[in-house]
Amino acid sequence: MSDFEHSSAEKDARRTTPGRPWTPQEEPRRDALRRYLAAVAAAVSARSTEKSEPAAGKERAEPPATAAHAPSAQVPAAPHVRDVMQVPAVSVPGDMPFLDVAHTLAREQVSAVPVVDADDHVIGVVSESDLLAKAAVMAEPHRHGPAGRLRQHRLYEKSHGDTASTLMTFPPVTVHPAERVADAAWTAAHARLKRLPVTDHRGRLVGVVSRRDLLRALIRDDAEIRAEVESLVGQHLLDPRAVEVAVESGVVTMTGRLDKTLGPELLASVRDIDDVVDVIDETEAD
Repeated sequence: MSDFEHSSAEKDARRTTPGRPWTPQEEPRRDALRRYLAAVAAAVSARSTEKSEPAAGKERAEPPATAAHAPSAQVPAAPHVRDVMQVPAVSVPGDMPFLDVAHTLAREQVSAVPVVDADDHVIGVVSESDLLAKAAVMAEPHRHGPAGRLRQHRLYEKSHGDTASTLMTFPPVTVHPAERVADAAWTAAHARLKRLPVTDHRGRLVGVVSRRDLLRALIRDDAEIRAEVESLVGQHLLDPRAVEVAVESGVVTMTGRLDKTLGPELLASVRDIDDVVDVIDETEAD
């Protein structure tokens, strides 16, 4: 089954085969992917813990967040899909002709769009790969040789369609606006999708969320990480100006002068900060 938008994970895997190291230009992308996967893994671990905790004792409903039970100011509430999704979402009707679908993808600069019925329910997704298969059949209507694997045969048969509904992939993989970003990220990673249609409880299209949207919500940017590191430095040192902090793609570089008795503890604390990929210590001991 083809998907909404294939991720570049397979291409990344080919680029990182043994003997083919990441180039300096690719390193920021590698770090971003590593941070993204780490965030998804942490979310899955947290979800597993939440499910297993009631089994250890008497089941109890978690109280709603109130002033007494609200998360601490230092622990931000988990973002939801509705906080990061893009609206309005581009879609096409099921009866849209093949060429019009192709023009829509080109005009909107996307590689796939949801297909909706008259009531805006998402019934499938039509992608560039679906249109390429159709174009190939138009160019060579008589396919040479057997279809081969079942997936190839189905793609060949589907490519004879002339409208969005006959070319689309179904059922579509969708998420709900109230879902946590971490859960949507897991769905996208598991299905190898770059974009997900967002639907309400009736299956109607309300938005779209991309892997980039999810990544930005799960991972703080370098400026936020730097602010937290500088705050930590201020807690450990009498003169915070003695140490300079730089952050790039989650990698923290610390320069300046640092008391040798405080250095190891401070560096360890920095490494424990969420979303810190690595710490480069370029400080000199006092």
